[in-house]
Amino acid sequence: MKCVVTAGPTFELLDQARRLTNFSTGRLGTELANFLTARGHDVTLLLGEQSTHCGERNAANVIRFATTADLSAKLEALAQQNCDAVFHAAAVSDFMFGKVWSRAASGELTEIKSGKFSTRQGNLLAELVPTPKIIASLRDWFPKAQIVGWKYEVDGDQAGVLKAAQVQMRECRTDACVTNGPAYGRSFGLLTADGKLSDLGGSEELFSALELLIQSR
Repeated sequence: MKCVVTAGPTFELLDQARRLTNFSTGRLGTELANFLTARGHDVTLLLGEQSTHCGERNAANVIRFATTADLSAKLEALAQQNCDAVFHAAAVSDFMFGKVWSRAASGELTEIKSGKFSTRQGNLLAELVPTPKIIASLRDWFPKAQIVGWKYEVDGDQAGVLKAAQVQMRECRTDACVTNGPAYGRSFGLLTADGKLSDLGGSEELFSALELLIQSR
């Protein structure tokens, strides 16, 4: 089967010297791509430039991405090809920078622009603007593919994570969602659109369950 796997973090520029990113290493998505490749699938791995995982990358095609917009464009370009499954494991930045202001002693805000903001300007206020949700576009780009999203949550409890996963599947028209993170409390869960939840003890179990999912269609 022809598969696309996204892995690792996107980043967003504050200026020409600084960026906003997250702690994703790209390990899980890279290892999923390796697993699927070893099982005989034709895999394209889209891997964040800031990924720190140094393990093997055995996918037939490895494409690096930078910002959220860059990842979005590269996924849309891949949509021109027939694809059986998309595993969207990348940790896409939820926010990008908007305007930056300096605040006078009077409280008045003045927007500033610079290739590199200086500490001599004192405290600065930076606006965080939500990035477009790539997962919301995947069904339009890959109308016939099995699409699996991820829901990693830090706050709340398992019930809240599963509810968020259900909302993601319904609103983004995906077929399944992998749940993990401190709020989920176990290694991984795999929730399908029919409401079935599989609790999986580790990455190998997850990868096997994901392969079974796309083969059962």
